[in-house]
Order: sequence, then C-alpha cells, then structure tokens
Amino acid sequence: MIPEKLDAVVIGAGPVGLACALEIQRQGLRVAVLDKGALVNSLVGYPTQMEFFSTPELLEIGGHPFPMASYKPHREDALDYYQRVATAEKLDLRLYERVIGLRGQAGDFVVETNKGEIAARAVVVATGFFDVPNPMQIPGEELPHVNHYYKEPYAHADRDVVVIGAKNSSAKAALALARAGARVTLVVRGAEVAETVKYWIRPDLLNRIKEGRITAYFNTTIDAITPHSVEVTTPEGPRSIPTDYVYALTGYKPDYTLLVDMLALPLDESDVALPPIFDVTTHETARPGVFVAGTVCGGLATSRWFIENGRHHAQLIAAALSNMLVNA
Repeated sequence: MIPEKLDAVVIGAGPVGLACALEIQRQGLRVAVLDKGALVNSLVGYPTQMEFFSTPELLEIGGHPFPMASYKPHREDALDYYQRVATAEKLDLRLYERVIGLRGQAGDFVVETNKGEIAARAVVVATGFFDVPNPMQIPGEELPHVNHYYKEPYAHADRDVVVIGAKNSSAKAALALARAGARVTLVVRGAEVAETVKYWIRPDLLNRIKEGRITAYFNTTIDAITPHSVEVTTPEGPRSIPTDYVYALTGYKPDYTLLVDMLALPLDESDVALPPIFDVTTHETARPGVFVAGTVCGGLATSRWFIENGRHHAQLIAAALSNMLVNA
C-alpha cells in the first residue's frame, strides 16, 4: 500500500535540491527529499579541503547566513553549513534511496525507488551532473587504478601519476599531487593549459611545468591505459608513460538514464547540450507536474548553472507549485 500522498518530492539532496525543498515547505506544502547517496552527495565527493571559487553569501540558501572567518569557504565548511540548514528547516530527508521510475501524471504521481513507492502531486528534479563522468572510450579505462574523481594526494607520494586534462580540476589536482611528492605527468588534448583555468592557478601550473616539476604533453591523445602505463600519441609520435595511477578528470554530465528512461522528460533536441524542455518562468518541464532546478537545467552545458544562480530556481518552483496545487 502506498502511504499518504506528499505535495512534492525533490530528487537530489544537493544545495539546490535542499533550497527547493525548504522553499516548498515554506509554502505550507508537504515535501520529501530523495537522494541515492549522502546529504549533499556531490560535495562529499569533492577533493578534501577544496576551496570554492564563490564567497559564502553566494552559496547561502533559504536566507540562512553562512558565517565564515575566511573569504572563501572550503568543502568541509559547506558540508557543515548545508547539514545545519537541513536540520534547522526540519526537512524530510530520505537518503540512500535511489529513484528508479515515475508513473502517473500531475497531481497523481508515484515515485518508484529501490525502497518502495512514494505518492506525490509534483516532482522536482535537482540531480546536478557530478555523478556521471564523461567516458574517454579507450581500452583500459575500466582498470582499477583509473579514477574519474580526485580526492587527495597523499597516497601517491613517490608514485607515477598521470592526470588527464588541463582545466581547473586537473590543474589543481596536478599541483597538489606534485607538492605531495608524486611524479606527475599531465596529458592535454589541446595546445595549452586552458585559458579558463582560474587566474591564481594557471600561472602556478605553468611555472611548475617550466621548472620540470610537472611533465606535460600537449596536443596529445590517449590510445590506451595498461596496468603500468598510459599509451599516448604526441606530436613527436607514440610514447609510453609509466604510471601507477591515473586521474581522468574529463568532466561530468547529467544522468540521462534517469532523466529520459526513468522520468520520461522530453529534451530540447534543437540545443546541442540536450537540456530538458522547461518553462523558464516556472521551471516546469514538458512533462506537466515535473520541475527541474539547478545544473540539470543546462543538460550537457554544465557551466550554465551553479549553486550561485541555481539556488534561485527554488523560489520560482515553490511559487509555481503552490499556485498549481492550490488551484488543482
């Protein structure tokens, strides 16, 4: 038997999902937050002591102050802040509960999960993009010493480590690994370290490459990964790079299996980024009663939305939901 119907279910317990839930709750509506992992699961997966590019006030949700002694918060500060907000707002959190399907229609949905079924009048999707790495589609990518997520450098002291990519995540990982005593090789498909790398990181990386502390191969493609090497093609020809560990920091994308196969959300195929079709004034998708918030709104264009601007979707959605449910 399906229990009493909720007004809304929010899928995703990240900062934007929490913002949506608390704004919906403030409308006097009953809402639960589902996540297949931990509270703010994407932040849990961020590198240890990662510094946000944003200032604390740009990460705040629900009007809760984010007090900080320093100018920019770190991962651990944010984890503590969002947990405190969720507790203060008494949000109904249902963590480690994976959504596997959605049936029904607006006003009468059933959200199917690995733990059962939840009846809801509306659904908000705020799943972000951090959980699905962009594959390189090369032999050996599945080997156990290849990781698409960088956490911390200390286990790699006196080891050969290959970092793939030259954007912010790759640059920061390469620098931290080198400082922790790893022998770092950076493999870059383009001609240089990306100009978009933050202004205080890029010169540091270029100087470490210049002094030989980090080896870099530009205009280089990866042919295969073996248990002990990365096989590449450089402008000078093939080369085998000895390696004990590989960080393939090639970026991430939304979970389209969830969006399309499980939630049946129509995509905007006229946009190469394949975002869900939604009304920008309400964030309701082309499937009535289902809303999208945060990074997932941009599809493959994962730099369109961040916590800073995605958190504002919460008020639009809460107002639209309140109007829809009151008039139902």
